[in-house]
Amino acid sequence: MPEALDADAVRSWSRAAVAALGAHRAEIDSLNVFPVPDSDTGSNLLTTLRAADEALARSAATDAAGALSALAAGAAHGALGNSGFIASQVLRGLADAAAAAGRWDADSLAAGLEVGATLARTAVVTPTEGTILSVARAAALGAQAGDLAQRVTGAVRAADAALQQTPAQLPVLAAAGVVDAGGRGLLVLLAALAEVVTGAAPALIPIQVPAGAVRRRREMGAPEFAFEVQYLLDASPDTAPDAVVKLRHRLAELGDSVAVVDAGDSGTQGTVWNVHVHVNDVGAAIEAGLEAGRPHQIGVVRFEDEPVPRGDGATVVAIAPGPGLAHLFQAEGVVVVPGGPEDLPSVEDVVAAIRTAEPAEVVLLPNASRVRGVAEAAAEQVRRAGIRVSVVPTRSPVQGLAAIAVHDPARAFDDDVVAMAEAAAATRHAELLIAQDEALTAVGVCQPGDVLGLIDGEVVEIGRGLLAVAFGLVDRILGVGAELLTIIVGAQAPARAGELLEAHVRARSPLTDVTVYEGGQPD
Repeated sequence: MPEALDADAVRSWSRAAVAALGAHRAEIDSLNVFPVPDSDTGSNLLTTLRAADEALARSAATDAAGALSALAAGAAHGALGNSGFIASQVLRGLADAAAAAGRWDADSLAAGLEVGATLARTAVVTPTEGTILSVARAAALGAQAGDLAQRVTGAVRAADAALQQTPAQLPVLAAAGVVDAGGRGLLVLLAALAEVVTGAAPALIPIQVPAGAVRRRREMGAPEFAFEVQYLLDASPDTAPDAVVKLRHRLAELGDSVAVVDAGDSGTQGTVWNVHVHVNDVGAAIEAGLEAGRPHQIGVVRFEDEPVPRGDGATVVAIAPGPGLAHLFQAEGVVVVPGGPEDLPSVEDVVAAIRTAEPAEVVLLPNASRVRGVAEAAAEQVRRAGIRVSVVPTRSPVQGLAAIAVHDPARAFDDDVVAMAEAAAATRHAELLIAQDEALTAVGVCQPGDVLGLIDGEVVEIGRGLLAVAFGLVDRILGVGAELLTIIVGAQAPARAGELLEAHVRARSPLTDVTVYEGGQPD
């Protein structure tokens, strides 16, 4: 067993946590009865950890402290719901302790859980026992003795025991016959860490999961408050501590579900805060932020406008050519079939993936032109078994991601397929390939070994350097306007390729929202 964890271990934990929360999302949603029974805690925690994982993927951190800092900042920036905010503070505590110690070992793990549990309590105005806060405190107490493996397993064991006690601490949980949803989510997160450290998944105490819980896409709020307000707040590090305390208390006077957490990374701590509250007076909630600093990225949701899904909707099945891409799709609840343009999955592989999910309706995303034939053949085979299938002709993984972004289980199947197809078709896609033979292209003759830059399947650039051609493709795309640019880095890309491309985009087009993922695709 390792005595200390490095940046790679943090990345492994991040990926494992997202996968585990994705697997447990429906279960955790069904447990959610406190503070309001809106059945979204699992979804909120998954969204929060996905944001953390994406921030870590963009980070160039080379040690555990830097990686944890990126993870915590990403979680705080992308936090949804009280449980998401609290989980981000547990991550912040781990990051701060590792930075102070200069390594992430047994002692700094224990210290980090202690700091995280304290930060979590200070993030909310009214801490309540029998919630994720109690589970976080128990985890910290359980990690006080032994080596790294013993401390992390001790934390999991203590957190699990505390979770079983939550119904006795909170009457609303006892009445529903469930444990706390946020506490269960934190336990899943810690169990993923234990598996990374020890190499074995810890045995957790079985819980009772209610049947037939209504799943919703977002928080629905308490009846007395009509709006959810969330924004980022830029504040001066000199005045932020007092200003944030005043802000928390002012928001508590206006509404409930108040959370204000530090969303800065190792270089910006104390200057960026994520603010969340349920209120009736939206203007007053924003004005309170103006008194503390500069609110931006303000989001307001009127609860009564949020649709309630009619069911679980269609199962989405996607073909993914790399482990990173598979991870992205799985985090969205998509059934993944490995393989892509250079390593075609078989029809049998796709059929088996569909049948394993036992769906009544399926949306199939091939994510490459060459894979569409396989997808269509698989769809025809499953249709004969009485399963309704529609193939959305995505020609690139980015088109698949665009389709997933608009997938809505609340919509009728046909309407959902149309929306996904439209989103995919509206997404331009570019890629880099290495020429294998001499050939005539639309921009001239290429030689073996040349780097080809394609946009929407057509060669538009020929060069010798991968990054040079990539910059050329990006400039062409930005030249016609792009609100959002997603960069998926392959396994053979040069070191720091994603980081350099992201910096190029930000310099060339500051208003374009750019995101970089490690896709791991072989080509």
